[in-house]
Amino acid sequence: MNIISNLIKYICVVYPHSNELSNARLTKLIYLTDWESVRITGSQITNIKWYFDNYGPFVRDVYDIAYRDPYIGIVETQTIYGTPKIIFQYLGDKPALEPHVKEIIDSVIRDTKGMYWNGFIEYVYSTPPIVKSNRYTYLDLIEFR
Repeated sequence: MNIISNLIKYICVVYPHSNELSNARLTKLIYLTDWESVRITGSQITNIKWYFDNYGPFVRDVYDIAYRDPYIGIVETQTIYGTPKIIFQYLGDKPALEPHVKEIIDSVIRDTKGMYWNGFIEYVYSTPPIVKSNRYTYLDLIEFR
């Protein structure tokens, strides 16, 4: 089973604020999971090649995998400002993850679940791969360990 798909499903099941699981937040949660894994184990959990675009670490991989997975729902809604927003949903059982992967993602969720959007983004932007890289470049997370 695809690890990214399982990470999406796991986050959808355990994240306490499901209405906040937008494409941007979910993607950045997976980035933080990869970064934390690099810090602890020296390698990413996913094989995502992270790109530092105008809005921080971002890739299409998360959305594309969620879109192709028939068990992950993509709900189109609106922000409080009336702009389009996509929310991810998964109503199945919690997928099995290796214990160290579960521990890392649980830690990321625990550290970020109380953050509103601006605080969450500041947290993401404070990670060394973002602080020490230029926009519009690929991020080699291992380089910043």
